[in-house]
Amino acid sequence: MSVPSTIDHQAVGWSLAHAYWLAKASDLAYKDEVTIEEQVRAWGFGRLRHHRTRFSPPFSLQDTQAFTAASDRMIIIAFRGTEPAQIKDWLSDATTPPVPGPARTGYIHHGFGEALDSVYPEVRSSLAEFRDNGQSVWFTGHSLGGALAILAGARMYLEEPRLAADGVYTYGQPRVCDRLLAAACNKGFKDRMYRFVNNNDIVPHLPPEPVFTHADALRYIDARGKLHESMPLLGKLADRARGLTADMLAPASDGMRDHFINNYVTALEKYFTSAPPAGENSSAQSVVRPTPSSP
Repeated sequence: MSVPSTIDHQAVGWSLAHAYWLAKASDLAYKDEVTIEEQVRAWGFGRLRHHRTRFSPPFSLQDTQAFTAASDRMIIIAFRGTEPAQIKDWLSDATTPPVPGPARTGYIHHGFGEALDSVYPEVRSSLAEFRDNGQSVWFTGHSLGGALAILAGARMYLEEPRLAADGVYTYGQPRVCDRLLAAACNKGFKDRMYRFVNNNDIVPHLPPEPVFTHADALRYIDARGKLHESMPLLGKLADRARGLTADMLAPASDGMRDHFINNYVTALEKYFTSAPPAGENSSAQSVVRPTPSSP
């Protein structure tokens, strides 16, 4: 089975092909504006708006970047992530207390809240302007971008339901909120939210529980490239050990290596090319469904 060559602008619900294209959009969010403009045009999106704002997280002054791309059938809002060293600083900070979440539902990480607040008015305005034909709406992002994607989706669902997204796909997303907001996301985005974790990617395990947690949405890519809805504890530990030994020259770096967005894109590409043909008990849409557990 080949990697899908075009994005389906009429996609609805769960689709591995759609997950692949939203991973590509998350990767594109890291590029310069000219590259983004050229690529989204090639993907069939006729309207585009860049978002770039400044904010002050717990550390040095930073910026939030995202883009909104619209066709007559689909709108994608992709948030840019940040450098691994910066995300580690954010996630290891234990001195800044959480702040109230969207619609004052639960609590969220202070730095992520500041980042979203800085760009949300622009994103909301662009979405309200571009959604003129009942288009489907998809939030996506990698790393910090994934945190912003889920928080933006939650904010619109809780505060402005008419702008609520049809789906949220994130990659290497850190924990962003407490259990109360996670429960609200589970309710509002049931079967519409998917959180991809690539084997030993360390970022989805931070900040630490129990203050922060994940919503239910796991899609776990194991060391062999198989996709799971969940992994039992023993299976998870064995698979992480397998991933650590895959590169004997640098096993300690596996946690950050697995975090890079290009490795998520590559893993999804491999899934398509290695999947058995349709009719052989597998398809590009399938995932393994073991006993629930969540990295």
